[in-house]
Amino acid sequence: MKFKLIMVLVRPESTDEAVKAMRKGGATGDTIIRARGSGIQEVKTFLGLNIEGQNELILVLSEANNVAKILDSVKQVIPFDEPGNGIAFVLPVDEVVGLKSQLDRLKDQARDSYF
Repeated sequence: MKFKLIMVLVRPESTDEAVKAMRKGGATGDTIIRARGSGIQEVKTFLGLNIEGQNELILVLSEANNVAKILDSVKQVIPFDEPGNGIAFVLPVDEVVGLKSQLDRLKDQARDSYF
């Protein structure tokens, strides 16, 4: 099997909805990390403190053939085309260990997408 890492950066109030959508699309697990950053727009400050909200990074390791379905599911609930709502991207993964508990479901997903 080939794997890819889906990375979705959203506002904290959108995290639960994004995770539910990704699960509906076939994600078998996720990791959520608090994050902060800036984009092309100027960051708002008050007395030198950043008043922009925190973001959360959702990491989902998926079998390569299921990635499009997961991304399509999250795109239906998060308006990525509007500024400030988030970003999603996918990275290739060369090696994976520690997926024994999810392997049966991942094999079924891979079999369904190949045949």
